[in-house]
Amino acid sequence: MHLSEQEIQRRKDREELIALGIPPYPAETFEINVTAADIHQNYEKRKMDYKSISIAGRLMSRRIMGSASFAEIQDSTDRIQIYLRRDDLCPGEDKTLYNTVFKKLLNMGDILGIKGFVFTTQTGEISIHVQELTVLSKSLRPLPIVKEKVDEEGNVRTWDAFTDHEMRYRQRYVDLIVNPEVRETFRKRTFMINSIRNFLNDHGYLEVETPILQPVYGGAAAKPFTTHHNKLDMKLYLRIANELYLKRLIVGGYDGVYEFSKDFRNEGMSRFHNPEFTQVELYVAYKDYLWMMELVEEMIEKAALDLHGTTQVKVGEQVIDFQLPWKRFTMFESIEHYTGIDISGMEEEELKQTAERLEVEIDPSMGKGKLIDAIFGERCEPYLIQPTFIMDYPIEMSPLAKKHRSKPGLVERFEAICNGKEICNAFSELNDPIDQRHRFEEQLELGKRGDEEAMVLAEDFLRALEYGMPPSAGLGVGIDRLAMIMTNQPSIQDVIFFPQMKPEKKQAVATEQEFIDQGIRQELIPLLQQTGIETIEQLKSANPNKLFNDVCATRKKMKLNDVKNPTLEEVKTWITK
Repeated sequence: MHLSEQEIQRRKDREELIALGIPPYPAETFEINVTAADIHQNYEKRKMDYKSISIAGRLMSRRIMGSASFAEIQDSTDRIQIYLRRDDLCPGEDKTLYNTVFKKLLNMGDILGIKGFVFTTQTGEISIHVQELTVLSKSLRPLPIVKEKVDEEGNVRTWDAFTDHEMRYRQRYVDLIVNPEVRETFRKRTFMINSIRNFLNDHGYLEVETPILQPVYGGAAAKPFTTHHNKLDMKLYLRIANELYLKRLIVGGYDGVYEFSKDFRNEGMSRFHNPEFTQVELYVAYKDYLWMMELVEEMIEKAALDLHGTTQVKVGEQVIDFQLPWKRFTMFESIEHYTGIDISGMEEEELKQTAERLEVEIDPSMGKGKLIDAIFGERCEPYLIQPTFIMDYPIEMSPLAKKHRSKPGLVERFEAICNGKEICNAFSELNDPIDQRHRFEEQLELGKRGDEEAMVLAEDFLRALEYGMPPSAGLGVGIDRLAMIMTNQPSIQDVIFFPQMKPEKKQAVATEQEFIDQGIRQELIPLLQQTGIETIEQLKSANPNKLFNDVCATRKKMKLNDVKNPTLEEVKTWITK
């Protein structure tokens, strides 16, 4: 493992702490009685409560000024300034803790325990006067600390921010440390989930758990992930939905059940799709899809109010209002409204021609349902910004929904569309086992045509229906997409702590011989590597003046007096050869 100059120095600092008898990773509990946010919010009102405080946090900045210093620590709630005075921190003759440990062996990112009292500086900043300092965890990698400067016009300029999306998603732990707004996004996501959970609990519905590993996948149109159980010697699937198991519980006698579930679909990735995602599914006996529409309006309106104190939520350039009632369109009405074409009487071939005329991408495996879905998704969905119910879908699109009570060829289904994307899907649930078997068989035929997302026939689920399932309403809400809207985030990766990523690309480190072939003296190669040059590509793109200065400075820091500095002309030949 190649280490940077800073990483090498931090490891040396760690060893020096150990040599001083200071464990860099102590095992004892460090008691905390206050947070940074609590101090900021309450100190002026309750000053006497902060005469003896104990707090822990990560060192984020410091200004050393001889025998006194200011620094800043960050805990899970906020940042706060600390003040260290050498003789207060080290009241005896031994000043090592201040002169050596704090000034020389601590780095940005180290986690410290602080005991002392709160006061206000001459400039009015609430700070902690440090009386005791404990090293709780030594950081061996430097943080990408954001730097700020106020220009002549009074504008704050920042640089070195940790903003690269791939790095942020891959190293979410760093993202959370240096970007406090990211921590706030995930707090809001949790508050939103709690609001929905509390709403469902208050209605008397039972939260349950169903299998993630399933012998037969079902409940949605999606391609599954597969695995193998060695002991049972059988193929299993990661669930694509929990619908069929929750309906079994309705058969079993529960009147209302729900589950917050991790589901998995082996599909493409985009800013709206992650192969592992979260949804809440709810099933309530003796209800229908019209009743469920009202529940969804009420539940999501309440989530917006709990989170923001208002039904209006800023999303990009839009303001989305979740106040009920929401607009309602039938599927065919929405397509006619946005395309001017009535597709309600079209069969498969005419739908294909219509899709081609509308420049909607299709493929030969698509049946009637998927063709309608493709037209709607391309030509209608992006324009539905305010929350809108799209209802009464063609039967071909909905193998698990009950036939419409008054409209032949349709089913009792709705989706809620918001900010141009589906956020929930609901049915009057199909509870006729004969009709359900026939729908599954139609899906099998689509599978034979090449539709990898067609449903499979679930015999045990059909057996459960044959015992009798009461008329029920079912709902699935995409938690990740709803969180995107509620927290004003442009990508699903911004509301999932650890989104799926492609394997991290590792640059092949150049060998010693490859560096020698570039004309670099063997004794200079370690110095070159210490400057961060690990590949020939990096070498070729380096600035020769900067590289010359960096190599010479590294030689001086490492006290390699027997190694001769390169000349600037020599460094230029490394780059141009």
